[in-house]
Amino acid sequence: MPLVSALAISVGVLGGLATWLFLGPLAGGLQIWATFIAWACFFHCGGKEAGLKATVLANIAGAVMAWLTLLAVSRGGLGDTLGLPVWAGICVGVGVLVMILLGHLPAFAAIPAMVYGFAAMAGYTLLTADGLANLTAASLANPLITIVLSMIVGAALGYVSEKVAGMLVASGSQTRRA
Repeated sequence: MPLVSALAISVGVLGGLATWLFLGPLAGGLQIWATFIAWACFFHCGGKEAGLKATVLANIAGAVMAWLTLLAVSRGGLGDTLGLPVWAGICVGVGVLVMILLGHLPAFAAIPAMVYGFAAMAGYTLLTADGLANLTAASLANPLITIVLSMIVGAALGYVSEKVAGMLVASGSQTRRA
C-alpha cells in the first residue's frame, strides 16, 4: 500500500475517533482544532521521535509565550495609558521577538511549531468569553492548560498515526511478496 494511502487511513480513522471523543465523552475540555494543528505540526517537524519531541517542546514554548504576552496585555497596566492597541502591539512584538530568539536553542529550533502554539493559545484565549479572565485558573478553563494538553494529544496522535501507517505499508508489501 502506498504511504499516502496508509496515512489517509490511519489519520482518517484516528482523526474521526479523536473528534468523536473530543465532541462526545470528553466534550468541554480539549480542543480538537488545536489537536489537529499539532498533529500536522508533528509531520511538519519530520515525524518519528525527533518530530514528536520538536513538536511538543515548540508548541508548549509558543503557547507559554502567548500566555505571558496575554498576561502582560491584560494585566500590565499600560493599556489605559498608551491605548490598548499600542500596548498590545508592544507586548506581542516583544513576546514574538523572545519566542523567535528561543530558536537559537536546539530544543526550540522548530520556530514554525512555536508560532503554531502561540497562535493557537492567543486565538483560543481571545475567542473564548472568559479567556483573559481565566489565564491563571488552575483548571481546563485556563486557555494555556487547554491548548497545551490539546497540542500534546495532537503530537501523540501524529506519532501513532505514523506508526500505524508504517504497519499498513509493511503489511501491504508482505502481502505482495506472498
